[in-house]
Order: sequence, then C-alpha cells, then structure tokens
Amino acid sequence: MTSDQIELFALFAVVFALLVWGRIRFDLVAFSALILGAFLGLVPSDQIFSGFGHPAVIIIALVLIVSRGLMNSGAVELIAMHLLSASRGLSGHIGLMAVVGAGLSGIINNVAALALLMPLDLEAAKKAGRSPGLSLMPLSFATILGGMITLIGTPPNIVIAEYRSDALGSPFSMFDFAPVGLTVAVFGIAFVAMFGWRLLPSHFRDKPKQEGFAESLYSAELKVGKISEDKPLSVGDLYPIAEDKDVAIIGLIRNGRRIRGFARREPIKSDDYLVVEGDPKAIESFMGAAKLDFAGSEQHKGGLVGSALSLVEAIVPDSSRITGQSAFNMRLLYGHSVTLLGISRQGRRIQKRVRHETIRPGDVLLLLGKSERLENACNWLGVLPLEGRQTGLIQRNKAWLAIAGFILAISAAVAGIAYLPVALAACVVLYAASGLISGTEVYSSVEWKVIVLLGSLIPLGQAFENAGNAQLIADGIITLTSGAPAWVTLSVLMIVTMTLSDFLNNVATCLIAAPISVQIANSLEVNPDPFLMAVAVAASCAFLTPIGHKNNTIIMGPGGYRFGDYWRIGLPLELLVLAVSIPSILVFWPL
Repeated sequence: MTSDQIELFALFAVVFALLVWGRIRFDLVAFSALILGAFLGLVPSDQIFSGFGHPAVIIIALVLIVSRGLMNSGAVELIAMHLLSASRGLSGHIGLMAVVGAGLSGIINNVAALALLMPLDLEAAKKAGRSPGLSLMPLSFATILGGMITLIGTPPNIVIAEYRSDALGSPFSMFDFAPVGLTVAVFGIAFVAMFGWRLLPSHFRDKPKQEGFAESLYSAELKVGKISEDKPLSVGDLYPIAEDKDVAIIGLIRNGRRIRGFARREPIKSDDYLVVEGDPKAIESFMGAAKLDFAGSEQHKGGLVGSALSLVEAIVPDSSRITGQSAFNMRLLYGHSVTLLGISRQGRRIQKRVRHETIRPGDVLLLLGKSERLENACNWLGVLPLEGRQTGLIQRNKAWLAIAGFILAISAAVAGIAYLPVALAACVVLYAASGLISGTEVYSSVEWKVIVLLGSLIPLGQAFENAGNAQLIADGIITLTSGAPAWVTLSVLMIVTMTLSDFLNNVATCLIAAPISVQIANSLEVNPDPFLMAVAVAASCAFLTPIGHKNNTIIMGPGGYRFGDYWRIGLPLELLVLAVSIPSILVFWPL
C-alpha cells in the first residue's frame, strides 16, 4: 500500500470510531476530517469544498424544504385524517399506519413522514389506553422501508443516484428504486404489522401510567366565518368534531358579549366567536376541521409573502410587562401582529374575553404569529417561551396548491423537462411565494448537520476511491468469496453495508460503500447497477440500534425504548430484507 492509502485508511478509521462513539457531533467530525485531509494533501485544494455544491447535497436540502411545505399545507394531514382511526385493533392500526407511513416516505423525506404521523400514533395509543411503544417502532421501521421506494424518499438513494452519474455517466431516475424498494417494503410492513410488534418486551403490554408533564388546557376564542343562509349551523353541529379533536366548546360570543347558558340548538351566526378549551394541537386541529379562524386573522393575511404562522406557549413571570394588563390594553395585535389566542390558568376557566382578560403571574399564554414576530413579542412582553412547545398553524386552504406544485415538479423531472434539483427549487419558490413556508422556515427545515456531513465526506470519499482504497476493499471481498457465484459476493457486500449502517450515519456508509460496490462489479466484469442498488437498500435498513437512523432516535423517548429493544424486531427484519432484496435485485437488475 502507498502512504496515501495508509493515511486515508487511518483517517477513515478515526472518523468511524468517533461516529460510533457519538460524543462529538458527527458534522464536526466529518468537517475536521476534511480539513485534516486537505492539510495532509490527501484532498486536492480545488476539491476541498466541492462536496457542498454536489447535486446530492442540493437535492437533500430541497427535499426537506418541500416536505415542510407539504406539511404546512395540511396535504399530508388530509390523507392521514381520512385513513387513520383509533378504534381499530392493534395489528390493523399498525398495518394501516405502516402503509400510510411508507407511502408518505416515498413522496416526502422519511424523517418528515414520521414527524407528522408520530403525534397521531401517540394520540391513538392514548385513546386506546395502551403503550405507544407497541406501535411507534413498527411505524418508524415502516417509514424507513417506504423511503427506499423513490429517489427522494431517503438520502442514501439520492447519494447512490448521483454517484452513478459520476461513475457511469447517468443517475438513477425517480422510480428506478421502486421495483426492489416496493417489494422489500411490502414484505417488511407485513412482518412488523403481523408479527414484529409481538417481539417487544412484555412490559409494553402493561397499561401505561399517567405520568409526566401534562399538556396545558387553554381557553381560546375562534372566529366563525360566513354562514350560508341555506345551510344554518348550530353549536350542536360542531360537537362531534370537537369530541373527535379532544376540544370542549364552553362558550359563545356574539356582538362582543358572551352568551350565558347557550343550548346545543343555539344557532351560530357569521362573525360569532366560539370559546373552546383544549391543548394547542387540539385547538389548531379543531379550527381547521370546523373551518374556523382566529381573532385578528385579517391582519395576519398580509398578501403574497410570509403567511406561515406558529403557535407558541409562554409562561408569565412576575416581572413581565403584561402582568396586570390585558392583550387588548397592550395593543399586542396591532403593535406586534401577534394574537393572544388562549390562556391557561392552572386548570381554571377564563370567564372574560381572552384579549380583555387581565394576565396574572403564572399564566401560560398561547400566542400566534409569524416566528420572527413571536420572538420579538415574547422579548417585549417579558414572557418565557416553553422549550419544544411550538405548533405550526396549518394552511389547509393551500393543500391543493401544494400538491399540484409538487406533482408538477416531480413530473417535470421524470419526463426529463427539468433537472431534478431545478424542479424541486421551482417548487420551493412556489411554496415561499404563496406563503406556505416563511423565509425562516426555508432555512430551519434543512438538517444542516447532515448537509455538512455529506459535503465534507464527498471529497474524502472521492480521494478514498482515487487512491485505490476502494479497490483494495473490493479485492478483499472478492478474495473472501472466491469461487462462489456473484450473488454471494453481492450478499456479503449487503451484510457489511447493513452492519456499518446500524452504527454509522447512513449517508456516511453510502459514500464509502458505493465506490467499493462499483469496484467489485468491475472486477467480476458484471453489471454494477445491482451492486449499487444493494448498497442503497442495505444503507437504508438500519434497524438494530437507535443510532443507525434518525427515525429510530426520534421514537426512543416517546416510545419508552431501551437500546436493547431495537434488535428484537430489527434483527429478524434485517434478515427478511436480505432474503427478499437479493432475489429482487437479481430479477430487476440482472448481473
């Protein structure tokens, strides 16, 4: 081996060790390795930062932004709301959630799909009186499996597609992954729905204890829009929706005055206000389902740009400027374009109008506005936002615009009319111009640590391949499987890649395994496509640990999982993936 090869092997060994150790941020590890590689002369000076302009990096960033736009529009919620029900049996619920999760992961990033469905699954578990740990792991695994179906579903597919472009002259297209990915997803979902959840420890079957920090219940006022004379509406007509969304209707306001002792048959008139009680997400969901608005909504709809709104919960300390005042007196809406939507006061109901209620120390305020205005308003009021208690306001009236824009972008890319990054960028511009995503969300949607990881490892991976290291590893695998059929070598490559992905970031695994797969194919003088497809599948299937895939990490806390719980479902699932994917690859991508 040459000195460059030895230095690169040593550098990657240190990177892998630090990534597995996990005490240092993986983006810092990767970037430091890139700079060290540049100092050692392993990466040419004109290629040091070339990875940050690589198409794979751009596509991943754009997919994350488009995913946020689809979620903000309610397009994904619309699908889930009509398909999911808490009344089904556990296997039926897991199966349907898994199918929906896998389907969504094919069209949006699989992390975004889990983020959207996890609250629905938690709510279903709460209503059914069971542990969410029984269904969250199958849901996470299903979203990982679904991401393998399309190019944009998971980062490894994007990395493999762009590597094929560099190595063979053209990338994989949007649905080239579908034949193998869909086959694996079908078998995998069937396993987790029918058998997988039964392999979890028995304590998940115990009825969960009601512990932890309870959601605050807010009294909020929601504005009624135009009521058609042909379709009169009463308070009782909204009770089924309120019950489904876990919201209580506790009052009705007309002409600025609260109607006492209203009956279910009380007619609702245009510009009335309903007083409701519930947690922020329930209030937001009820507002969308009942087609209600909020006080000051006309002031927030400021035209073409920047209509993405959020709900923030903030506690009032003694020193707050709003203590002893009301939001109306403070001119919160007119001075800061922020609405006081609700108040939570230690379980007591608010008797006055929300905006006219005198605020006390210890109250928790539910504030609505644009993210940047909310931050400024909280600082001005001297209130303390609660960490992790922010809820986006879904713009359901733009759902079809979001869907149409996304379909048009993907269709243009598939038809060859536009380069995929350009088509996705045009979709982002449409979402930003229509107010589906704010300027702040364009940047906050991107997982910058993954971008830095990918941008740093691409030049290192290229140096690794150019120095002949990939060929050395490929020769080792070929020697190990000497005399065996090519599919045996393919299987060994998948097992090695899958094992690495269980402990490393799947993007990092993909960047190392991709050139090795092509070198193996060239040495065997066979088609490299099945080997590239094998790496894409194996790098995505990280089911043994909570650190192999971000989705597995996300569910660890809410599901109450321990590190050792994952292999119970993950090990048989990975064996099933190997058993199904290898013949599928050989059928759809012959050697």
